[in-house]
Amino acid sequence: MSTINLLPWRETRRKELQTQFLIMLMIVAALAVVVWGAGHFYHVQLIEVQNTRIAHVEKNIAAVDKKIAEIKQLEKEKERLLSRMRAIEQLQGNRPLIVRLFDEIINSLPEGVTVSSISQKGTTITIDGLAQSNARVSSFMRQLESSQWLANPNLKVIKESNAAGDKPVNSFTLTFSQVIPKAEAGDA
Repeated sequence: MSTINLLPWRETRRKELQTQFLIMLMIVAALAVVVWGAGHFYHVQLIEVQNTRIAHVEKNIAAVDKKIAEIKQLEKEKERLLSRMRAIEQLQGNRPLIVRLFDEIINSLPEGVTVSSISQKGTTITIDGLAQSNARVSSFMRQLESSQWLANPNLKVIKESNAAGDKPVNSFTLTFSQVIPKAEAGDA
Protein backbone atom coordinates (compact mmCIF):
# COMPACT_ATOMS: atom_id res chain seq x y z
CA MET A 1 0.00 0.00 0.00
CA SER A 2 1.23 3.34 -0.84
CA THR A 3 1.33 6.00 1.73
CA ILE A 4 0.59 9.60 0.92
CA ASN A 5 1.78 12.12 3.29
CA LEU A 6 -0.46 15.23 3.04
CA LEU A 7 0.74 16.84 6.22
CA PRO A 8 3.57 18.96 4.84
CA TRP A 9 1.42 20.31 2.06
CA ARG A 10 -1.31 21.45 4.46
CA GLU A 11 1.21 22.88 6.81
CA THR A 12 2.87 24.77 4.00
CA ARG A 13 -0.47 26.02 2.80
CA ARG A 14 -1.37 27.07 6.34
CA LYS A 15 1.94 28.95 6.67
CA GLU A 16 1.36 30.69 3.33
CA LEU A 17 -2.16 31.75 4.36
CA GLN A 18 -0.89 32.94 7.70
CA THR A 19 1.88 34.89 5.99
CA GLN A 20 -0.65 36.44 3.58
CA PHE A 21 -2.91 37.29 6.51
CA LEU A 22 -0.07 39.00 8.38
CA ILE A 23 0.96 40.91 5.23
CA MET A 24 -2.63 42.04 4.66
CA LEU A 25 -2.92 42.98 8.33
CA MET A 26 0.24 45.06 8.08
CA ILE A 27 -0.96 46.71 4.87
CA VAL A 28 -4.30 47.55 6.45
CA ALA A 29 -2.55 48.82 9.61
CA ALA A 30 -0.15 50.91 7.53
CA LEU A 31 -3.04 52.21 5.46
CA ALA A 32 -4.98 53.08 8.66
CA VAL A 33 -1.94 54.93 10.04
CA VAL A 34 -1.59 56.83 6.75
CA VAL A 35 -5.31 57.75 6.73
CA TRP A 36 -5.18 58.76 10.38
CA GLY A 37 -1.98 60.81 9.76
CA ALA A 38 -3.57 62.53 6.74
CA GLY A 39 -6.71 63.34 8.76
CA HIS A 40 -4.61 64.64 11.63
CA PHE A 41 -2.47 66.75 9.27
CA TYR A 42 -5.62 68.14 7.61
CA HIS A 43 -7.15 69.12 10.95
CA VAL A 44 -3.89 70.67 12.17
CA GLN A 45 -3.82 72.71 8.96
CA LEU A 46 -7.44 73.83 9.53
CA ILE A 47 -6.59 74.85 13.11
CA GLU A 48 -3.57 76.83 11.90
CA VAL A 49 -5.69 78.58 9.24
CA GLN A 50 -8.30 79.47 11.88
CA ASN A 51 -5.61 80.70 14.29
CA THR A 52 -4.18 82.86 11.50
CA ARG A 53 -7.64 84.28 10.78
CA ILE A 54 -8.24 84.93 14.49
CA ALA A 55 -4.88 86.70 14.75
CA HIS A 56 -5.73 88.81 11.70
CA VAL A 57 -9.17 89.71 13.12
CA GLU A 58 -7.66 90.57 16.52
CA LYS A 59 -5.07 92.77 14.80
CA ASN A 60 -7.84 94.56 12.88
CA ILE A 61 -9.92 94.91 16.05
CA ALA A 62 -6.94 96.50 17.81
CA ALA A 63 -6.51 98.90 14.88
CA VAL A 64 -10.21 99.78 14.92
CA ASP A 65 -10.12 100.27 18.72
CA LYS A 66 -7.19 102.63 18.26
CA LYS A 67 -9.12 104.57 15.61
CA ILE A 68 -12.18 104.70 17.88
CA ALA A 69 -10.03 106.12 20.68
CA GLU A 70 -8.66 108.72 18.25
CA ILE A 71 -12.20 109.59 17.12
CA LYS A 72 -13.34 110.00 20.73
CA GLN A 73 -10.35 112.23 21.41
CA LEU A 74 -11.14 114.28 18.30
CA GLU A 75 -14.79 114.56 19.37
CA LYS A 76 -13.69 115.84 22.80
CA GLU A 77 -11.40 118.35 21.11
CA LYS A 78 -14.22 119.36 18.75
CA GLU A 79 -16.63 119.85 21.66
CA ARG A 80 -14.02 121.90 23.53
CA LEU A 81 -13.44 124.09 20.47
CA LEU A 82 -17.19 124.46 19.88
CA SER A 83 -17.71 125.55 23.48
CA ARG A 84 -14.93 128.10 23.06
CA MET A 85 -16.52 129.33 19.84
CA ARG A 86 -19.91 129.63 21.56
CA ALA A 87 -18.31 131.58 24.41
CA ILE A 88 -16.59 133.91 21.95
CA GLU A 89 -19.81 134.36 19.97
CA GLN A 90 -21.69 135.13 23.17
CA LEU A 91 -19.06 137.68 24.17
CA GLN A 92 -19.20 139.22 20.68
CA GLY A 93 -23.00 139.32 20.84
CA ASN A 94 -23.01 140.89 24.32
CA ARG A 95 -20.37 143.48 23.51
CA PRO A 96 -22.86 146.22 22.57
CA LEU A 97 -24.92 145.52 25.71
CA ILE A 98 -22.43 147.17 28.06
CA VAL A 99 -22.40 150.27 25.89
CA ARG A 100 -26.22 150.26 25.84
CA LEU A 101 -26.23 149.80 29.66
CA PHE A 102 -24.07 152.86 30.28
CA ASP A 103 -26.03 154.86 27.72
CA GLU A 104 -29.34 153.99 29.43
CA ILE A 105 -27.93 154.78 32.89
CA ILE A 106 -26.65 158.17 31.72
CA ASN A 107 -29.96 159.00 30.00
CA SER A 108 -31.91 157.95 33.11
CA LEU A 109 -29.70 159.82 35.59
CA PRO A 110 -31.39 163.07 36.74
CA GLU A 111 -29.52 166.18 37.84
CA GLY A 112 -28.39 166.05 41.45
CA VAL A 113 -27.67 162.31 41.42
CA THR A 114 -24.09 161.04 41.31
CA VAL A 115 -23.07 157.42 40.79
CA SER A 116 -20.06 156.32 42.84
CA SER A 117 -19.88 152.62 41.87
CA ILE A 118 -21.55 150.13 39.52
CA SER A 119 -21.27 146.35 39.79
CA GLN A 120 -22.88 143.60 37.74
CA LYS A 121 -23.55 139.94 38.50
CA GLY A 122 -25.24 138.23 35.60
CA THR A 123 -28.08 140.53 34.58
CA THR A 124 -28.41 142.19 38.02
CA ILE A 125 -26.74 145.58 38.31
CA THR A 126 -26.06 147.34 41.63
CA ILE A 127 -25.44 151.08 41.80
CA ASP A 128 -24.11 152.98 44.81
CA GLY A 129 -24.47 156.73 44.62
CA LEU A 130 -25.29 160.07 46.17
CA ALA A 131 -28.41 162.18 45.64
CA GLN A 132 -29.40 165.67 46.77
CA SER A 133 -32.86 164.44 47.76
CA ASN A 134 -35.07 161.38 47.96
CA ALA A 135 -37.17 162.77 45.11
CA ARG A 136 -34.20 162.63 42.78
CA VAL A 137 -33.66 158.94 43.66
CA SER A 138 -37.38 158.34 42.94
CA SER A 139 -37.02 160.13 39.61
CA PHE A 140 -33.98 157.99 38.78
CA MET A 141 -35.97 154.82 39.57
CA ARG A 142 -38.90 155.95 37.37
CA GLN A 143 -36.51 156.65 34.49
CA LEU A 144 -34.96 153.17 34.90
CA GLU A 145 -38.44 151.60 34.91
CA SER A 146 -39.39 153.37 31.68
CA SER A 147 -36.26 152.15 29.85
CA GLN A 148 -36.60 149.23 27.42
CA TRP A 149 -33.17 147.89 28.43
CA LEU A 150 -33.47 148.19 32.21
CA ALA A 151 -36.18 146.79 34.50
CA ASN A 152 -37.18 146.10 38.10
CA PRO A 153 -35.43 148.92 39.98
CA ASN A 154 -35.27 148.11 43.68
CA LEU A 155 -33.99 150.54 46.30
CA LYS A 156 -31.95 148.61 48.87
CA VAL A 157 -30.62 151.37 51.13
CA ILE A 158 -31.05 155.12 51.39
CA LYS A 159 -29.60 157.14 54.24
CA GLU A 160 -28.97 160.77 54.90
CA SER A 161 -25.49 162.05 55.63
CA ASN A 162 -23.84 165.44 55.81
CA ALA A 163 -21.29 166.12 53.15
CA ALA A 164 -18.53 168.72 53.34
CA GLY A 165 -21.07 171.46 52.60
CA ASP A 166 -24.04 172.53 54.66
CA LYS A 167 -26.60 170.63 52.55
CA PRO A 168 -27.47 167.06 53.53
CA VAL A 169 -26.76 164.34 50.97
CA ASN A 170 -28.54 160.98 50.64
CA SER A 171 -26.42 157.92 49.88
CA PHE A 172 -28.29 155.05 48.23
CA THR A 173 -27.90 151.52 46.91
CA LEU A 174 -30.13 150.58 44.00
CA THR A 175 -30.42 147.29 42.08
CA PHE A 176 -32.08 146.62 38.72
CA SER A 177 -32.00 144.09 35.90
CA GLN A 178 -30.64 144.44 32.41
CA VAL A 179 -33.00 143.08 29.75
CA ILE A 180 -32.76 142.63 26.01
CA PRO A 181 -35.90 143.93 24.32
CA LYS A 182 -37.72 141.76 21.78
CA ALA A 183 -36.75 142.08 18.11
CA GLU A 184 -40.29 143.37 17.35
CA ALA A 185 -39.47 146.66 19.06
CA GLY A 186 -37.21 147.56 16.12
CA ASP A 187 -34.44 148.74 18.48
CA ALA A 188 -31.04 147.19 17.93
